[in-house]
Amino acid sequence: MTPVLLLIPGMTNTPRVWDRVRAHLQAEVQRGVEVRVTDVRASADIPAMAATAWRELQDVPLERPLAIAGFSMGGYVALQMVVSAPRPVQALALVCTSARPDNPAVAPMRERATAAAQRDWERYITSVASALASPDTQADPQLMQAIRGDLREAGVDATVAQQRAVAQRADQRPLLATLKLKALVIAGALDPLISPAHSKEAADAIAGARWREVEGAGHLLPWERPQALAAAMDEWLAGL
Repeated sequence: MTPVLLLIPGMTNTPRVWDRVRAHLQAEVQRGVEVRVTDVRASADIPAMAATAWRELQDVPLERPLAIAGFSMGGYVALQMVVSAPRPVQALALVCTSARPDNPAVAPMRERATAAAQRDWERYITSVASALASPDTQADPQLMQAIRGDLREAGVDATVAQQRAVAQRADQRPLLATLKLKALVIAGALDPLISPAHSKEAADAIAGARWREVEGAGHLLPWERPQALAAAMDEWLAGL
């Protein structure tokens, strides 16, 4: 039967973060893979986000193959979904993310970020967009405007809750070696937020996982290199 692919946005993203990738995803256009995008902004922590995402799939019959892809914070949600899976998951894609818990040393930075978002939302999203994008992306005014628009729409309240949620996320590294599924782990070579080495750590731990590193891309891979991400996902989904 035709597979279902669930896409999970990252922190301070709306489901729109996946639009540019879907425009190039041949699995959806040519092979009829059913693509769904969840919205986890109303959930208070990573397990609650995973529960929200699973509700998006409650009508999917067990005989239909299921693939889950999470970007950044969405990767933490995807891993939590596998932990609490009420049904088999045949494929997992981790995009610009890792299986590590939060580093306690960044707690003061998260508090400052939360305060900054609450104090001046527009200034905050401008700063975040510039900090996470590659130099090439920063030089593209139209693309930067689109990124800031998505961050703006995600909302300050959701962002504050998500900062606290990711700070409390579980260490999923012990899970990785137990996974028996098709896995793709992909990162931007210039990612300033999540080290590509930490992403590759997850790829190395999952048996048979595909590892991809996209040159010239920062953390915002679905925005910055949607064609490269879609191509990697098409290869990952093939034969599912």
